[in-house]
Amino acid sequence: MKQFITILLPFLYLVTSCKDTKPIPIISQDTADGVWMLDFNKTAVNPIMTADSSYVFNDPVSNTVVKWQKADVFNPGAVVRNDTVFVLFRAEDNPKAILGGRTSRIGLAYSTDGISFTKHPQPVLYPDNDAFSQWDQPGGIEDPRIVETPDGEYIMLYTSWNTDVARLSSATSKDLKNWTKQGPVFEEAHDGKFLDVWSKSGSMVTELVNGRLIAKKINGKYLMYWGELFVNLAVSSNGTDWEPTLKENGELLHSFTPTVNEFDSHLTEPGPPAIYTKNGILLLYNGKNLSGEGATSKVPQGTYCGGQVLFDKNDPTRMIARLETPFICPSLPHEISGQYKAGTTFIEGLVYFKEKWFLYYGTADSMVGLAIKE
Repeated sequence: MKQFITILLPFLYLVTSCKDTKPIPIISQDTADGVWMLDFNKTAVNPIMTADSSYVFNDPVSNTVVKWQKADVFNPGAVVRNDTVFVLFRAEDNPKAILGGRTSRIGLAYSTDGISFTKHPQPVLYPDNDAFSQWDQPGGIEDPRIVETPDGEYIMLYTSWNTDVARLSSATSKDLKNWTKQGPVFEEAHDGKFLDVWSKSGSMVTELVNGRLIAKKINGKYLMYWGELFVNLAVSSNGTDWEPTLKENGELLHSFTPTVNEFDSHLTEPGPPAIYTKNGILLLYNGKNLSGEGATSKVPQGTYCGGQVLFDKNDPTRMIARLETPFICPSLPHEISGQYKAGTTFIEGLVYFKEKWFLYYGTADSMVGLAIKE
């Protein structure tokens, strides 16, 4: 952490929270050389993945056979490997349990066209009787984001949910099927100060290299935007153990905050892995509209839409522009029904595949949707 602060010293006079900075609106339809990624269109086949009670799994915690995809399949991360799209999705087992009361496991599916997927029969990451059970049980493992590292390995950032505190955790793999849990990402940072602080939604910074998004180190460090109510930055040498950036008083430095009376008035939550571009670091995020005072009338109250925000490459804690309108919102029947009826297009997976951008998202905490940018 000290090393990273030293690197940023020339830029510290620019660092403030978004609340104290007036966003610079930049709108560009030129998505190749411009700032924003626009013109995503939802596919005719949508949703592309749904719950399926035919998939069974011998749960090591309860020692019973469970229908691990019976309730919902949603919130997917995605990566390209060997000319194939792999999606790692969140699956819940018990449709009778209330929102947040089900057990989540991570499943794996693959596709050669990016639209029609074949699921692996067993979950690839799940609560177990292991050293991580205190974090993962009973709520499970949720909302994966996946990146490929420069050496060809994979890092998954996910939420460990013990129904008390959500903790952002990490796991590593060489083949996307066999994963090794690494535990909460903030377990040791700042003497464990943030281990028991609510954390989720880790979006590592990547760069498009030879047609694939690869995790990028800047000044020797991986970067990750994370959070739920606010977007924060963290740095890491290995991609699994992270240190949040702090203010001088030791509190979290919020790099991007909600905008009152706009679609992201309630919260700003990172979506897919961020992208390093010539204009800055582009983060696609999930914005939720408030209910009541401070909400906008442009979208229904409580709705989740997808937004975009740009950070300074030289000072990644500094937000320099925000897309004023969401680029994806709930519009299809299954996106405004299910567990979360206020409406959700919760973006988590983004890949460059066959010279197109494929954006995978959760619909109303129930199914998987897809939008493609030609």
